Amino acid sequence: MGSLTGAPPALATIGPPRLLAGLDRVGRLDRVAHLTQHGSLPELRQEEVVALAENTDLRGRGGAGFPFARKLRAVIESAGRKDGRSAVVVNGSEGEPSCLKDTTLLLLVPHMVLDGAALTAAALGSEEIVIGVTREDVEESVRAAVAERGPAGVPMRVNRLPERFVTGEGTALTSGLNNGPALPAGRKVRSSESGLKGLPTLLSNAETYAQLGLAARLGALAYREVGLPNEPGTVLLTVAGAWVVETPTGIPLPYVLEVCGIGAGQGVLVGGYHGRWLGPDTAQSALISRGSLAEFDAVLGAGAVLPLPEGTCPVGETLRVARWMAAESAGQCGPCVLGLPALADALAHACQGGGRAALDAVHARIRAVRGRGACSHPDGTSHFVASALAAFPDDFSDHALGSGCGRPVLGALPLPMDEGAPPTEPAEQLVVNWTLCQGHGLCADIIPGVIRLDVDGYPAQATMPLPSNLRPQALRAVRRCPALALRIQE
Repeated sequence: MGSLTGAPPALATIGPPRLLAGLDRVGRLDRVAHLTQHGSLPELRQEEVVALAENTDLRGRGGAGFPFARKLRAVIESAGRKDGRSAVVVNGSEGEPSCLKDTTLLLLVPHMVLDGAALTAAALGSEEIVIGVTREDVEESVRAAVAERGPAGVPMRVNRLPERFVTGEGTALTSGLNNGPALPAGRKVRSSESGLKGLPTLLSNAETYAQLGLAARLGALAYREVGLPNEPGTVLLTVAGAWVVETPTGIPLPYVLEVCGIGAGQGVLVGGYHGRWLGPDTAQSALISRGSLAEFDAVLGAGAVLPLPEGTCPVGETLRVARWMAAESAGQCGPCVLGLPALADALAHACQGGGRAALDAVHARIRAVRGRGACSHPDGTSHFVASALAAFPDDFSDHALGSGCGRPVLGALPLPMDEGAPPTEPAEQLVVNWTLCQGHGLCADIIPGVIRLDVDGYPAQATMPLPSNLRPQALRAVRRCPALALRIQE
């Protein structure tokens, strides 16, 4: 979903590059260039891979920061109960529009990612390595890299899945790779117990595997020579949706922004669209580390760093993202299908001069979806909106009371529609014929995620965007309408 479909991101490193080493000389490291730059991958026994992950304190770089060694042990234990069979999955989906780091790795240095996956698969005795991606260019790059490696080692294959925000959620990715819908399971399922083809599966994102491939070559002591003692090594950041920066942990956030020629502006969103806002003063004292950001109730997540320029309206920026996140619903539970669009609508009403009561309604909508979703999407989206309300209280108050802030919405928070990508609005619409509609309300019972009734019991809108995953329910609503007042229109 990022800008690599057009111009590639600018690359930057603070200190000597590690994961991005060699890209100052060539545009992409093929197998020969990769081996020339980094040398051959050592063979490690199972206990050595676990020890390496522990000694480098390797954490997942896809969002949660879960210790990689614990994932490894969980898969080993589960496989021991299931005839020793297991699988390895690389999550290369990166559905977050503000993140490009995994995409950059898979496009420019794919072999480092595949090395980490191959290392763990060999140590686990896994049957297969599967790389899940969502972009055509990434698929082509990884397929070429797999072909360059030849048939030796654990078999590798690449699967392309739908490009959506929720595709990268663990159970959604696994379901898609198992030829099911790429949607969250709606219940707690540990991939370490049942993942690819029902096997215990080691699932992590592209950067995590790349870091392991790097650490295997350097060894734990050399790996720990940069970064913080309790958070060693480097991390990849996507800054302002346009830069991919490799930096040691512990570097001040303002310095990272300075390297990219950017200031903190009105504040900095860290962790992407399930993340938190840091005010300008807070951002000045924050470090690139889990511990530092935790002091401000923030996490680095998937490494997105989004400063908000002074010239854009924070209220309008928040609303754009909230609407897009609502449209990215998995369509499986009420808090997502109904709650997030209702939250975006309430936010829009407040932004358009709805008064204090409208702001209160936004907070009520936030409370209504929290902790009730089938996956983390409603929680993450509501936390994003709540964080924006806390970070920009005067702006939201001015908009709610009708005066506004007088600034345009520049689209500083990147969304796919900003880059010439297909629009996120569905191609089809559900249309009501007012001359026939008699207000029976059956349609709203069948497809509540699309049709909402007004106070008189009639559909609130004559034309409603129809997400493709809700088309079967829409067809049922069309057929069951007693007045034949509904139709689907392209």
